[in-house]
Amino acid sequence: MSIPVRSVTPEFYVAAQLAPTDMAAAAAMGFKTVINNRPDLEGGSEQPLSTSMQAAAQAAGLSYVYLPVVGGAITAEQAASMKQTLDAAQPPILAFCRSGARSTQLFMLAQQHG
Repeated sequence: MSIPVRSVTPEFYVAAQLAPTDMAAAAAMGFKTVINNRPDLEGGSEQPLSTSMQAAAQAAGLSYVYLPVVGGAITAEQAASMKQTLDAAQPPILAFCRSGARSTQLFMLAQQHG
């Protein structure tokens, strides 16, 4: 099983909302780190909570980072946090949000931080 991902760079990929059951597939696809950029409950009670995602990621041998951002309202501090996360994370990295667009935007903003 594989999950639909889009390559932003050879070491950074994005995806739409993932489920805890996707973590094993992400690990099987070779990812080492998963970044969740979607705030808990943004999509209502159907959206898996970060704690569930973290437990599944760690069970699959993945590093997990919860860095929630609101689309269209990403702050400089959040971009700096993303830069620090990217610098410390083991690639390849898979980031996700509702559609993948917010994770891509946050990645691009992070590249502007020295």
